[in-house]
Amino acid sequence: MKDQINELTLLLLYLTSFKEDYGFAEAQRSWKGYPFESLNELSEYDFIRDSKRSKSVYLTEKGIEQAIELMKKYNIKEQ
Repeated sequence: MKDQINELTLLLLYLTSFKEDYGFAEAQRSWKGYPFESLNELSEYDFIRDSKRSKSVYLTEKGIEQAIELMKKYNIKEQ
């Protein structure tokens, strides 16, 4: 069950994410209102980058790619 929770957490992070423009680069971020155990594991897999002091996380390219694959797996179409 833990793997499914992590998959759905990553998927929700992606679906609720927003792009932040830093002028020289752009990052995709999401608020981290999800179980810390899942966020920690997603960080270990390098799907997200996390700061203990921040209220949001960055989705890595690897994380975005995985989330897009999960959308296909769960038959979710992006709006």
